[in-house]
Formats: sequence, C-alpha cells, structure tokens
Amino acid sequence: MKIAKLLHNPSAGDEDHSKKELISLIRTHGYECNYASIKEKGWDEFEEETDFIIIAGGDGTVRKAVKKIIERKLIDKQFPIAVLPMGTANNIATTLGFNSKEDIGLWEAKNIKRIDIGKIAGNEGLFFLEGFGYGVFPRLMKEMKVKDNESDTPEKELQTALKVLMEIIDSYKAKSCVLDIDGIDHSGNYLLVEIMNIRSIGPNMTLAPMADPGDGLFEIVLISENQRDEFKQYISDKLNGLEKPFKFSTIQGKIIKIKWDGMLMHLDDELIDNEKKEVKIEVMEGVLKFLFKP
Repeated sequence: MKIAKLLHNPSAGDEDHSKKELISLIRTHGYECNYASIKEKGWDEFEEETDFIIIAGGDGTVRKAVKKIIERKLIDKQFPIAVLPMGTANNIATTLGFNSKEDIGLWEAKNIKRIDIGKIAGNEGLFFLEGFGYGVFPRLMKEMKVKDNESDTPEKELQTALKVLMEIIDSYKAKSCVLDIDGIDHSGNYLLVEIMNIRSIGPNMTLAPMADPGDGLFEIVLISENQRDEFKQYISDKLNGLEKPFKFSTIQGKIIKIKWDGMLMHLDDELIDNEKKEVKIEVMEGVLKFLFKP
C-alpha cells in the first residue's frame, strides 16, 4: 500500500473537507495517509517512507507547500505531488486537470509530469509556480485584500474580484515597460504584463490557454492601451458566464528582462513593492513532479 503525506489547509473549503473526511477518502482509494495541518508546527517534516505528497487547499496552500519542498536538499528524497482543489480559484489544480476529489482515482505513477518554476535571478528564494506580473492584476490583489471577508462563498468571491477588476481597467493608466524576451525588444505601454507558467491566474482568468508548465517556456501575456475595451469585454463576458477565448498577444520565452514604471508586482499570490529596477526571470526546468489528469 502506498503511503501519502497529506498537507491540509483546514481554513480552505468547507465541512466536507474536514481532516477526518479527507483521511477516510484517501484511504478508501487504497492509500495509507499521514496527516499534517499546514497551520501547525512541523507540517513540513516528511517521513522517509512517504511515496507522494497530497496538498489539500487552494493555490496559496500549494505555493506554501512547494516552497518547502524546493528548499529541501538535493540529496533528500523527492516526492511526486498531488493536488486536491479546495480553494477559491484552484488555478494550479485546473492546469493539471483536477477539478474535484473524485479525481483521486486517477493518481497513478504513470501520470507524473515534470513541472517548471520561474526563478527571479539574484534573489534567493524568490520563485513562482503560477505567474509573475505587473499592472492591473497586482492592483486587483491589493484591493481584494481589503474585501477579503465580504464574500461568503468562493463563487461570490470570484464574481466580486471580476467586478473590481472591471473598475480597475476603466481607470488604470497604462505604464511604460522595458521588456526583453530572449534578446528581442517588446517594450511598450501596457495595462498588464504577465509571465505565465500555467494557464490561468486570479479569478480564473485563462490568460494563457496554451501554457504547458512542463515545456521549459513561459507564456508572456501583454495587454496594451489600445486593447482596453477588448479586455473589459473579456471580463464582462466572464461575469455573464461566457467563457470566450482569450485572444491577446502572447509570446513564448525562457529568459525575460523587465523594468516596469508602476508601484506593484506579484509573485503568484504574493504582492510585492516594485523597486523600478530591471528584473531578470529564468525558467528552472523540471524542478517539481506533479500528478496530472491524462
């Protein structure tokens, strides 16, 4: 019997995702389960007999756990990671193909995929799994922190985020961006610049539908001033339940040098003050092993 280490965020999800229910569910599928709450000390200690790690939570929980896994020494045993989506957006789980706990039956060794991460050069410990960017999205993150307790369900929170984003796009002034992608200049004035490793960010905005987190390439999404109305229409359609394809400029690249004239940037769900100096971003290929849905 395979042994799973369950890393659980008890603040994510609802009563159907309690410690007891999750352990029972995992055991039902034929796995032994060692439980740890990420809210308690020692959660990041991994038993040698562990076969793989299960992260039960949202995108923030996945990042928190992955950060600890990356920090492990190269000589330490490396574990495949499975994701049980229990957050608001679950962008990482969606990219891997997992939408619910019913997908546990697809956790098989043959369905393991090497996943890249983005590394910020010269800054030890700064990495991203989802995306890195500037513009309207970090502004949305800042405003949503104030509204954190206003929505009582994930669905309402996503709707609130989209409404707030619409307001931001209306008034946001496009910023100057000096941008070099693999030696080619793509500088300009943009509402949004996102360096994507997965397909979606934030309130399930699928900005890079063709992104493959294991192909050794980023998808760099650029939205300029003259695309403001198109961007608003894309968000409006999402608010009305219409999932139309995202058709804005996307460029693939491995090494990105970028300098933004705005005040904020983000790494996944972490909001960071922008120092207005050049940032260099590189792909670290195949650093992690994730289970995916074939």
